[in-house]
Amino acid sequence: QVQLVESGGGSVQAGGSLRLSCTASGFSTYTYSTFNMGWFRQAPGKEREGVAIIDRYGSTRYEDSVKGRFTLSRDNPKNSLYLQMNSLKPEDTAMYYCAANGAWVPGTLRPSEYNYWGQGTQVTVSS
Repeated sequence: QVQLVESGGGSVQAGGSLRLSCTASGFSTYTYSTFNMGWFRQAPGKEREGVAIIDRYGSTRYEDSVKGRFTLSRDNPKNSLYLQMNSLKPEDTAMYYCAANGAWVPGTLRPSEYNYWGQGTQVTVSS
């Protein structure tokens, strides 16, 4: 059974930093390495949006508002995904979700293309 577990969320003041982690289980390290992985977020009353994704080749893509502030990385031997978030802003406040796409397709920021999801971790940034 595929499971994604996020951690690292919390409450910080504007300008602060957080590091989100996601650990995947239920498939082999090789299988994990073939997945496109991503972080998505959803604020109250808003649609879920893509924040950053990393494909099976290690290429990354970021949503425009987080470019230069967030850094995504993956550790395939550990079946893990990380999101370093710096210079946080109040508008970054949301529930953050880790997601995986096992299909052999290019990585995108579209939530609809990801078929495995974690339960989410809350990030709150105060001004």
